[in-house]
Amino acid sequence: MTHEVKCPSCGNRVAWVADSRWRPFCSERCKLIDLGAWAAERHVVPGTQDETPHDETSDGVEAPRSRRGH
Repeated sequence: MTHEVKCPSCGNRVAWVADSRWRPFCSERCKLIDLGAWAAERHVVPGTQDETPHDETSDGVEAPRSRRGH
C-alpha cells in the first residue's frame, strides 16, 4: 500500500515513495513556488526576540567585538 500526501503548494496527491523525485511536492514547479514563498518571507518559523545569538544585534548584523588588552 502506497502512502499519499497532499502537495503543500497545489494540494495534488503525491505518492510518498523513494521514486517520487520532488516529494512532498508534486513537481519541480511546486517546489520552486514554495522556495520563493520562503525567500519572500511569506512563510516564517515563529520565534522570539530572545533567540538572537549574543554576537549579533537585533537586525542580524554582527556586533563589533571588543579588543581587550590591545
